[in-house]
Amino acid sequence: MVVNAKTYSQKPTEVTRRWILIDASTATLGRVSTAIAKYLIGKYKPTYTPHIDAGDYVVVINAEKLVVTGAKETDKMYYHHSGFPGGISDRTLGQMRLRSPEKIIELAVKGMIPVNKLSAERMKRLRIFTGENHTHTAQTPEKVEVNPPKLSNIKTTSTSKNIEEKVSGGK
Repeated sequence: MVVNAKTYSQKPTEVTRRWILIDASTATLGRVSTAIAKYLIGKYKPTYTPHIDAGDYVVVINAEKLVVTGAKETDKMYYHHSGFPGGISDRTLGQMRLRSPEKIIELAVKGMIPVNKLSAERMKRLRIFTGENHTHTAQTPEKVEVNPPKLSNIKTTSTSKNIEEKVSGGK
């Protein structure tokens, strides 16, 4: 029996992209971010080729209702440096949620995408919205469910009310 088993390599002209809709309030930050990264890279497709950008467009809704576990709301820090001496600044996850909740998901997904020439184009296909409404209804995105963790594993979930209390110091 002779088998012609050649490795398939996708060409850029053969790429087909779908629109995916993910609700960020259904699972924790890590689970939502890995699902988003999987669709942006296109690694779930049988035609996946590492050097070809074959990922999909991803629309994320409910970024302000993002779920985190434990004490990450006050303990997880985001650092930024201005480039000048002594110009480092930091924010907690709770402060980031109040200021720009879409940035939390964007930074988490950016850390999960391979750093190469394709990463900028992949991140451009990520669209994050704070509420239920989004501007991509004309593209008819397919809703994808992110598998939530078992409820016994979640110690605390944060709501916008107790976030403001934690950030402001309970005043």
